[in-house]
Amino acid sequence: MSYRRHLRLRLENDPKNGGRKKLKLVGKDLSGGLPYDLFDLSELEVLELSPERQSCLLYRLEKLPKEIGRLVNLKVLMLDTNELRELPAELSNLRHLERLALSNNRLKTLPQDFSDLKSLQSLHLVNNQFEEFPLEVCYLECLTFLDVSDNKLTSLPEEISYMGRLETFLLFFNELRSLPDRICKMKTLKTLWLGKNKLTTLPKHFGRLKDLDWGYRQHSSNIDGNPLRKPPLEVCRRGPMDIARYFAMKEGWKDGDPDSDYEETQERDQEEDERKAVRHTHNGHV
Repeated sequence: MSYRRHLRLRLENDPKNGGRKKLKLVGKDLSGGLPYDLFDLSELEVLELSPERQSCLLYRLEKLPKEIGRLVNLKVLMLDTNELRELPAELSNLRHLERLALSNNRLKTLPQDFSDLKSLQSLHLVNNQFEEFPLEVCYLECLTFLDVSDNKLTSLPEEISYMGRLETFLLFFNELRSLPDRICKMKTLKTLWLGKNKLTTLPKHFGRLKDLDWGYRQHSSNIDGNPLRKPPLEVCRRGPMDIARYFAMKEGWKDGDPDSDYEETQERDQEEDERKAVRHTHNGHV
């Protein structure tokens, strides 16, 4: 029996992912790297390459072959807890990919064409070595979940507002000293974890994020562990509405956050965002 046939016989329907065709390779399956026959399984939709048991940690991937780009029907790719330092440019060929898990690796950057993953909805980058926020992520139009916790990020780019569908944004355990004003435009956000950073202030329009779930049980993840002064931590813990009231008093806004000036600024920013997005599409890269 050929090894390719052996791999096909190991395919199973994954109940966690809508019954899609799944293959799991861990431990000694990876002793010589990924088998070349794997990349002929064009029907594959879910590929799990994340070690789960202690014994499997002896066989972690150090490199993802460029042939991964041949698995064009992949919807889910799990690569957590490996030793990856870079990703091949061919990863961007996976235009149907919806979930990508890359936590617990050694990544510092992403490929330039990473933003071509236009179907990506969920991206996990926890515990890597990012010192700069990967700008390519900002152009993922369908992204709803992003976890970049436990990295070395000191700032966020203004372009994060391009992620117009993002609902969950996890940033705890970084080194963020400030947030860009445009984070206040991300009205779809429901969960924003900023705990264990170095924030001293929040943007004065932060109260615009009215849909944030700032539950009492989530204080440690939401905002605790920051040396906040504007607003003070006790105000921030009470959530976006109290943050909005704090800045209204501080800025002398008698009727709260003034709509006219802010909305006008938003419209100008939106027009500029659209122009930049058009340029990005035209140029084919960030």
